Amino acid sequence: MDLRQLRYFLAVADERNFTRAATHLHIAQPPLSRAIQQLEDEMGAPLLDRTARPLRLTPLGQLVREQALQILGRMDDLKTMVKAAVVAERRRFTIGFVASTIYARLPELIRAFRKEAPNVDLVMVESTTLDQIAALKEGRIDVGFGRIRFDDDAVRRVVLRNEKLIAAFPADHPLARDEGPVSIRELAGEPLIIYPRSPRPSYADQVISLFRDNAVEPRIVHEARELQIAIGLVAAEEGIAIVPESVRRARSHDVAFRELVEPATSPIIMSHRVGDHSPELAIMAQVVVRKYSEWGYAVPNALIHPVAGAAPAG
Repeated sequence: MDLRQLRYFLAVADERNFTRAATHLHIAQPPLSRAIQQLEDEMGAPLLDRTARPLRLTPLGQLVREQALQILGRMDDLKTMVKAAVVAERRRFTIGFVASTIYARLPELIRAFRKEAPNVDLVMVESTTLDQIAALKEGRIDVGFGRIRFDDDAVRRVVLRNEKLIAAFPADHPLARDEGPVSIRELAGEPLIIYPRSPRPSYADQVISLFRDNAVEPRIVHEARELQIAIGLVAAEEGIAIVPESVRRARSHDVAFRELVEPATSPIIMSHRVGDHSPELAIMAQVVVRKYSEWGYAVPNALIHPVAGAAPAG
């Protein structure tokens, strides 16, 4: 006896007709008749009264029907429980990120992580660095990629690298015609577009400090909500912006870029909860170490030699 025979038998018992049962099962009638005959041979007695029209179950057929319903019902329950167990075994890893890190090779790190951990459900959440700190402490994200240094005893941060800042001009701007570095003092008086508008402190404050550290008061004309809007305003000739160097690769047809004379960088920071030893966090650290080595970036020592309470890099 097998489950297929029991399903066939229940179909005949419900339809009380071999032809209709075969149609319901999407099979030909002869193999259905043979399966029922085999089942009856195993039981040692008829399950169907074939002289009745429509077919009728014999007393033994009634008993087998009741038991078959229970057996197949248990099998369905087992399948449901197994599926639920499989889903429960899949782990989730949630990454918070500020928009500008998308340009700074974060997508390549994500692709590498997915290859290393194909059974992990990866969730991406765009959020400011400040929101990431709160989300880490509340367990809403597992790792964050941002640009602002925040001190919190519950959160450990690792500066992955310091990305060079460059100036972005409208394509037809007079300062866009030269190819050499431009100084902050040359930008004095230029309409400046900063981002994000809020919350503060943010990357916008890094740019403002860059001007003031060089004795220049920035002339802010727009505070954009995000990087893409700021770059769009630059392309629309609304002003200039100071942006991470990685933005150059994504927007060049209507925006010109020049390096700065003054050394200026913005950190890319990976943050996670203190004491988090999850395998997913360890995989992310391993991915960063491997990819940074491939790209020729200096590998953060904190990922190679993790301190107490930190997730190992492998």
